[in-house]
Amino acid sequence: MVKFSKQFEGQLIPEWKEAFVDYWQLKKDLKKLHLFNNTNNTPNTSTTSLPKYIFSSLRNYSPFGHQHRQHGPIQVHRKLASSSFNGDMYETELLDQFSDTDATKEFFACLDQQLNKVNKFYRTKEKEFMDRGDSLKKQMEILLVLKSTFKEQQSKAGSSHGSKEDQSISCTFSNEEDSVRSRPQQEELQDTTSTDELERIEAPISDSPGAEELAKSLQMKREDGKFRTLSGRVINCQGKNLRINIPLTTPSRTFSAISYLLREDLLNQSSRKCGPEGGNIHLNKTNLHHAEKMIKGGFIELYKGLGYLKVYRNLNMLAFIKILKKFDKVTEKQILPIYLKVVESSYFNSSDKVVKLADEVEELFIKNFAEDNRRKAMKYLRPSQRKESHAVTFFIGLFTGCFLALLAGYAIMAHVTGLYRPHQNSVYMETVYPVLSMFSLVFLHFFLYGCNILAWRKTRINYSFIFELAPTKELKYRDIFLICTMAMSTVVGVTFLHLTLLTKGSYAKVQDIPGLLLLVVMLDFFMADQLCSQVPMLRSLEYVACYYITGSYKTQDYGYCMRTKHYRDLAYAVSFLPYYWRAMQCTRRWVDEGQTSHLVNLGKYVSAMLAAGAKVAYEKDGSVVWLCVLVIMSSAATMYQLYWDFVKDWGLLQMNSKNPWLRNELMLHRKAIYYFSMGLNLVLRLAWLQTVLHSSFENVDYRVTCLFLASLEVIRRGLWNFFRLENEHLNNAGKFRAVKIVPLPFHEVDEED
Repeated sequence: MVKFSKQFEGQLIPEWKEAFVDYWQLKKDLKKLHLFNNTNNTPNTSTTSLPKYIFSSLRNYSPFGHQHRQHGPIQVHRKLASSSFNGDMYETELLDQFSDTDATKEFFACLDQQLNKVNKFYRTKEKEFMDRGDSLKKQMEILLVLKSTFKEQQSKAGSSHGSKEDQSISCTFSNEEDSVRSRPQQEELQDTTSTDELERIEAPISDSPGAEELAKSLQMKREDGKFRTLSGRVINCQGKNLRINIPLTTPSRTFSAISYLLREDLLNQSSRKCGPEGGNIHLNKTNLHHAEKMIKGGFIELYKGLGYLKVYRNLNMLAFIKILKKFDKVTEKQILPIYLKVVESSYFNSSDKVVKLADEVEELFIKNFAEDNRRKAMKYLRPSQRKESHAVTFFIGLFTGCFLALLAGYAIMAHVTGLYRPHQNSVYMETVYPVLSMFSLVFLHFFLYGCNILAWRKTRINYSFIFELAPTKELKYRDIFLICTMAMSTVVGVTFLHLTLLTKGSYAKVQDIPGLLLLVVMLDFFMADQLCSQVPMLRSLEYVACYYITGSYKTQDYGYCMRTKHYRDLAYAVSFLPYYWRAMQCTRRWVDEGQTSHLVNLGKYVSAMLAAGAKVAYEKDGSVVWLCVLVIMSSAATMYQLYWDFVKDWGLLQMNSKNPWLRNELMLHRKAIYYFSMGLNLVLRLAWLQTVLHSSFENVDYRVTCLFLASLEVIRRGLWNFFRLENEHLNNAGKFRAVKIVPLPFHEVDEED
């Protein structure tokens, strides 16, 4: 049977861990009380001294012969708080024999503190979710009126023109406001949204029966924080100004949004007037679809948060019951019935606002987003986790065995033929080996990502929330291992077949096999930070693409690409590209948020670009001057990167931490792992020294050494990923963020803005 402490730790919301009952501290206090009772042999009431017995007996009776009400061993007092935000406070008074026990006083002081903490946190989160619910309901009212108005105008236009073209709702706007504007938003949204830049697409409405209702529903609250926008024209309709805000969270959405703005400007160009009254602008079906999608996401996140709050209430209630039972067992007193009444009547257990709001959200979601189909709605509100299949484990083992067998056969044949010896077979090493090394690095990276997911799950780091992964679509670590083993079995199998045919003399006929492999196996790398560790893979991809696209594989002229000026220039761009991408991201965040830390982070990637450029130049020229430049730039970049790794990304090296040279909160119990990881990261960051020292394994081609060093960098990135996400998770836990803040589409704009 699983102990309650393990069950409690496994079911609590990780980001809210500090707000839950500190069950472990209460157990420690109870253990102290148990040891105190055992060492002091505390007497029971039958052996109490005569004076104390007489005093307690006289206290229970009044001079008029009426017996006082017996309160029991404790009495819990409820104190009214100074503000409604803090709520009522509880304090336990120890009576009779408990009053002289310091261990008991410590236990009940801690117990009262936990109860007050739980009530305060529950009240805060409840208010936050209630405000979100009110905003979403207003947004839903606006959306329904807009959709109704859109359908009315579409039906009128269809009946008058007989056309099925995408109609739109028209309204006037003022040309004098065609400038980039800012709109207040929640400060918390700045932390959770991956891109703070918003596209402002105006959504006016025309005269309709629902216009008056819409005007009443536009009493939106204004919050703090600022976002820059791509368009900021003020739309006036029925005396109100309305906008649709669509966040640009991915590059593809950014491009689609920009193209959308250009298309809208072209469509509206013909209907705009140049007079002082302004012109027309349109709200089409695409606008409504985006707005509906945002509101739908807001309801899903709200429902998830309400579910978390229910779990919070139930687990804390169960924790109070368990610890009070343990206390009664240790002290042989009946404290549970007395204190449990107080807990049951406290705010976090007696308030029913969360339950009512959850039922209301279900009803609204079923009606507006699921076509009155409850089962369909529950797929979004309560997505079920995919059950892990034993077949996946079986195929992982199968493909792992195939991969190891094929790799062993390939290694033996390569050793016999002497392919990897220096100057033994330059054609094979220049044409086929880059393909093998490229896929090896890619799937090594992917395999380490699977190891990261396994480690994050074991330490209860909420990576799904940080990466904003859909519960029904995210890859589990078993799925990733299956993809890696299957793909690498294919890659090694094809290269083994290619080497077998090559040894039989049919060289010219098998040169297209690596190119076919390149087309079949592809992988979508989505994070710029990961690509910064894959520069050697990108260089190999550049060469292989040039070799096969130019048709050099037909003539076996593997030096053609190296002799081409455009290819050599492209090598610089490939080396710069990942760092440039991250540098532009830092620049954009600095422009959006104005925080200097993003500029400091930008400097790290600029130094990395300079070091990468110096390396490419030294490989091309080989002079002493470029060697000195390489050493200076690489040393500076390494120091910069190490500081950022340890202090910023991992949150370590805190001088005043209770864990020396680490941080206060650690997800791993063994501190030695952090010290070892810091040392390993330092060593792996110095891999660039190989370029200067020209070190290589004996009797092995230098390309094999380069592959080994590139693999070490990928391993370092996998190590970095774990501690980077651990630090991000602790930051979320410090701010109690467990659900996303979804930006809402409709906002009222004041005329003075």
